[in-house]
Amino acid sequence: MEGNNDIALDDLLTPNYFQSFCSNPCDYGYGGTIEEIRRKEFSRIGDMTYLDHAGTALFPQSLLDGYVKDLSENVYGNPHSQSVVSRLTHETVEHIRYRILQHFNATAEEYTVIFTAGSTAGLKLVAEIFPWTQTSAQSTGSRFCYLTDNHTSAIGIRGITKTINVSSVPVKPEDMILSDNHQQCNHHHPMHLFCYPAQSNFSGTKYPLSWIEEIKKGKLLPTDTPGCWLVLLDAASYVCTSPLDLSVYQPDFVTISFYKIFGFPTGLGALIVANQVAPLLKKNYFGGGTAAAYLAGEDFYMPRESLSDRYEDGTISFLDIISLKHGFDTLDRLTGGMEVIRKHTHTLASYTYSVLSALHYPNGTPVIHIYCDTEVRTLDVQGPIINFNVLDENGGIIGYSQVSKLASLHNIHFRTGCFCNIGACQKHLGISNVDVKKNLVAGHVCGDDRDVINGQPTGSIRISFGFMSNFGDARIFLKFLVECFLKRPTKQDSTKEMLLQPNPIPAKHDTKEQQDHHTNGKLPEDFCILNNHYFNNISNVNSCTCESRNIATKGTNNGTITLTSIYLYPIKSCAKFQVSQWPVTKQGLLYDRNWMIVNDNGVCISQKQEPNLCFVCPTIDLKENIMEVEAKGMDPIAIPLVDDSSVKGRICQNKVCGDRVHTYDCGDKIADWLSNFLNRKCRLIRQSSSYSRQANTHRKGSVDSSLSSLSLVNEAQYLLVNTASIFYLGQQMQLSELQNEELTQRFRANIVVSGQQSFEEENWAEVFIGGLHFKVLGKCTRCQVICIDQHTAEKTKDVFRTLSSSRDGKTTFGMYLLNASCMLYPAVLKVGSPVFFYYNQSNSTIENTQK
Repeated sequence: MEGNNDIALDDLLTPNYFQSFCSNPCDYGYGGTIEEIRRKEFSRIGDMTYLDHAGTALFPQSLLDGYVKDLSENVYGNPHSQSVVSRLTHETVEHIRYRILQHFNATAEEYTVIFTAGSTAGLKLVAEIFPWTQTSAQSTGSRFCYLTDNHTSAIGIRGITKTINVSSVPVKPEDMILSDNHQQCNHHHPMHLFCYPAQSNFSGTKYPLSWIEEIKKGKLLPTDTPGCWLVLLDAASYVCTSPLDLSVYQPDFVTISFYKIFGFPTGLGALIVANQVAPLLKKNYFGGGTAAAYLAGEDFYMPRESLSDRYEDGTISFLDIISLKHGFDTLDRLTGGMEVIRKHTHTLASYTYSVLSALHYPNGTPVIHIYCDTEVRTLDVQGPIINFNVLDENGGIIGYSQVSKLASLHNIHFRTGCFCNIGACQKHLGISNVDVKKNLVAGHVCGDDRDVINGQPTGSIRISFGFMSNFGDARIFLKFLVECFLKRPTKQDSTKEMLLQPNPIPAKHDTKEQQDHHTNGKLPEDFCILNNHYFNNISNVNSCTCESRNIATKGTNNGTITLTSIYLYPIKSCAKFQVSQWPVTKQGLLYDRNWMIVNDNGVCISQKQEPNLCFVCPTIDLKENIMEVEAKGMDPIAIPLVDDSSVKGRICQNKVCGDRVHTYDCGDKIADWLSNFLNRKCRLIRQSSSYSRQANTHRKGSVDSSLSSLSLVNEAQYLLVNTASIFYLGQQMQLSELQNEELTQRFRANIVVSGQQSFEEENWAEVFIGGLHFKVLGKCTRCQVICIDQHTAEKTKDVFRTLSSSRDGKTTFGMYLLNASCMLYPAVLKVGSPVFFYYNQSNSTIENTQK
């Protein structure tokens, strides 16, 4: 790939090169029907590139249509009853059990299907019914052994075994023991259980199905403990795209999830149990339908004879189960079966792996680091999963959350993190047990976006292909990587050099006309705010009087830094409201993000889903005590500022960045207004003044969380940006001064200051503006909203891409602030006020920020 990159890359992304990965024309595309399948069955995804089939398949439209038609034409009753409609349900469910066994080439004489709430529930059920023998002085007891490359749902079995004094032994693939002492199981031996995945959900490695028989016969052992070994095969990832033949490979237990195969229904799986082990299993809890007879007043219980009836506690999800028939029918009709799907998806994965491996920067450094254990080109040992991280020109990791954000701008969707598989994650990423615990203390938990800690990745990127994937998905994804990383623009100057340059943009203040437009020239002398506090005589507002922070003698101001703009956003994710001076409360700027728009399910709508929110323009009139909302083509509508949650009577609960908040509905009038404008059903809700939400201050241990009450903001009370930093970014994008002003609006800050050096704000620990005192909480990690032009609602990728490339893969911009503990109220923030600051002692120089 070195040398003439453009020609080589263009060649690699052509259909001709892709075809070279097909052993024969039937390997890919189901006989040339894949594009028709995409057009007819998956039109709803539009131009989306979906690459998370290991997470869930996407259901075909005809599956849903057939299922709905079935439900509309038949009446299905509870299968525990004896009515005609109930018998129909029972017989249909039993037919589907046979269909499942047929799919895996098994018979009802060999195996029984027990429906569960997904594969996780199946794994848990095995742990509960397995005939464990406790360790004692006379016996070593049972052992639970598991491959470290197991999903957390399998490893979680050890939580149950621990309570009954059964040892758990983690095993790596290379630790499997070949044994010459083959034993035949008998009732004198303790029963041991070995659990392993047919396919790693992390890397796509296919572990040998031959292990099943070898372990059961004692030829291969996960530990040298003698006894009788049973095998639990987690096949949830494997059976998505590969056939499993239970007539050839015969584990004692198999767990699957149907949504991973068909995409619908979710929350339904099965535990397939070998009938020969059924007499060994135990039954403790019994629920509705599992008892042949029992007494309420005496300890008497007789389980049903049927294995499925015995272990399906309560009423099964019979309507969901009925949909499985349509899933099998549709999949067979569209593709021709699992063997065809395996070849189709493997061709796509093999091609993508080849191109990813070939990508190199001009200096020879690979663009991609792939985590795998097998030869991807080999069908039998590798599934259609590719796990990797993106590297920069120097070989450093570009965090997965940054890559994911860039991908979303191209409407590409994949999964990031450790994928509930910490064993494989630790192995491939070199994360020690100590590292995991340290990262937890640092605030990193499974599923968050803390992608790099101390220069080391905490997770990776996983793409996975499914039965409806096509060459276009692979090509779009590969072109995204090439354009955003391999061909990203070269920096005009190094960041360090830019930081040391003075800001060429003069500080700008609102004109008298602008001030009059924003706040009618002045604040009213008396007005009501939340919690019944009043500001009186605002020209004589209090300021911080902490003796330890004598701004005039100790603070720093690099060449008259001033506050140039103040913005608040009364309705979360809607247009700004600019002011020249504004009251400061314990929650931040008065009325900032006090309202938000939610959908029918009560979920907040942001510009990421609805860019037209930037046209919803709220203004606050403190004299009239109203918020007026305007939008093009709509008559203005007024909403009272008085908190009337008590009048409304019912407080509802919502989520903001994972936090629970109490809100109340603002009524049908504004809901209809917003619904008409946005052309979707939505409602306006407001935060209740009786509920206090605290900032997440784990990032700055010195911040007093009791003084950091939040409105409906995401992270902190204020967001500060520096005009010098904006100018630096604008230079990278070759923007004009007018375009720089539009760029400022994209970052949706509350406080804009005229700094002298770009990104110097990242070293501030405390900020003083006109006597008001703020603590710096940390950097703001930007999302895709910065790609939305706040004047036109148009989406562009260049802002996010430039920010990432000019900041070494990071997408942080702006600083979060909180009120300092010594802040006194009432207080007013004013444009033109001088800005002083204290440096962060741990990053006292600007250069340190960029390391």
